[in-house]
Amino acid sequence: MKQRDMRGGRLLIIFAAAILLGNALAGDRGLTATVRARHDRAALTAEIDSLRAGNARLRARAQALKNDPATIEAVARREFGLLRRDEKVVIAR
Repeated sequence: MKQRDMRGGRLLIIFAAAILLGNALAGDRGLTATVRARHDRAALTAEIDSLRAGNARLRARAQALKNDPATIEAVARREFGLLRRDEKVVIAR
């Protein structure tokens, strides 16, 4: 009888260990979820860095459009077709 109880106890321990191991590998906070979270974090960090770089470019462009006469003139010519007072438009056919 004692040996049967020990055998049942061992099976119970093995079963509990298997459950704990399965949970550690595939549970909500298991190894798989941890690896996935690390991957997601790396991807999000890269996206944040890219967005910050884009914001810096846009900030520099906005400053140039506010303060740099050459940039303002280039945009006025390109987008609005504006000319200087002493310039004339020549249309070639």
